[in-house]
Amino acid sequence: MHACREDEEEGHLSSSTFGLFDSSPLPTFSNERMRPSSTREDTPWSVNLGAVPPLLLFLVLSTIISLFILYSPNPNRLHLDPNPNPRPHHLGKDEAHEDCDLSEGRWVPDTRGPPYTNWSCRTIPESKDCFMHGRRDRDFLNWWWKPDKCELPRLDPKAFLEMVRGKTMAFIGDSVARNHMESLLCLLSQEETPLDVYKDSEDRFRTWLFSEHDFTLKVLWSKFLVAGEETTINGTLSGTFELRVDRVDEKWASELPRFDYAVISSGHWFFRKMYVYDGPGLVGCVYCSDPNVTSFGPEQALRLAMRTSFGHIARCEGCKPGLVTVLRTFSPAHFENGEWNTGGTCNRTGPQEHGPESGVWQRQFRDTQVEEMNRARATLGGRGRRRFEVVDVTVAMTMRPDGHPGEFWSKWMKGYSDCVHWCLPGPIDVWSDFLMWTLRRSGGRGH
Repeated sequence: MHACREDEEEGHLSSSTFGLFDSSPLPTFSNERMRPSSTREDTPWSVNLGAVPPLLLFLVLSTIISLFILYSPNPNRLHLDPNPNPRPHHLGKDEAHEDCDLSEGRWVPDTRGPPYTNWSCRTIPESKDCFMHGRRDRDFLNWWWKPDKCELPRLDPKAFLEMVRGKTMAFIGDSVARNHMESLLCLLSQEETPLDVYKDSEDRFRTWLFSEHDFTLKVLWSKFLVAGEETTINGTLSGTFELRVDRVDEKWASELPRFDYAVISSGHWFFRKMYVYDGPGLVGCVYCSDPNVTSFGPEQALRLAMRTSFGHIARCEGCKPGLVTVLRTFSPAHFENGEWNTGGTCNRTGPQEHGPESGVWQRQFRDTQVEEMNRARATLGGRGRRRFEVVDVTVAMTMRPDGHPGEFWSKWMKGYSDCVHWCLPGPIDVWSDFLMWTLRRSGGRGH
């Protein structure tokens, strides 16, 4: 099974964020965070600037800079319109057909280009900015998810922000949950520049505010959703975890009453050796062969964690009556020829076909998550307008081994590929299209 040290990526590389400025789309990708400024050696002529009238000087310099940007020979720039349709068709509630299953479909060629670039979105973390780290192929951006029975519109940032006006949305889960939030942040920033209003000391809890729409977007990092910690031996982390499936992680649970939307996900941390406790009793162990201890598969530990987490949400007495909880299903990794720490890579440059054996265990993880969400949904009874919904991305993302950073994610971790997270922009952006479609179908605004 595929695992990755997400804590290394989260704790070090994702801590770098960049200031926000005008977010209007620019038609290039760059392998630099800022445009290069010209030097004296770059200029084949000189002029006494003090003798030039200010207005004329401004016009001349503006023309030179514009020509430089347009005709720069930088081979790492991509000349395509990042958003040729700034007001794409968006989904109205009457268009959200109940019989349309977004999870089944295929990837089809799409020449529209990405909805943003690493110039028009300045909140992309370095570890997800694959072009900055030298990725040259671009075809992985030219595909669109086509459900079997309907059309999936692109997210319209203006319509999305209107839908969530005055609300708070939180992404709760591991670093792939954060990856999703970062994608949505870039999509929405094409309409309004968000304010970075909170970051904890480890950069694992973040809050952004879209002040014009009074919309708050948060990410709360939780490895397992339930309580769980890595054990130590003589003060050294052991790589083995103790999972407490009888209680939720209070770091997100204590914040839950403030949310109108909670997007829940988890999965990749369960591919580790762990002892599973229910109350004081040890009920099983993942990846161990201890005598007299029941052997669990990762999906069994995941099931217990999801059951506790969704159960807590369903029973939450202090939560808003219109709370909408969205399960984002498991997003597969695509390591080939090894794991993250044994030389595994993900070097493909296009989607793969969906075969009958494709993603079998990933579907098992997905099925476990959905079953436990449905169990919680059945217990809601008459608890106001509270809802559980699903953004089912597992099948679609099983087909996209080309969308990961691979080797293009860190200058400090040479020789290690990231085949868990997703490039920005990239295939992950479709998750927010799924999200908007799902919220529209379920009634749009929370209450």
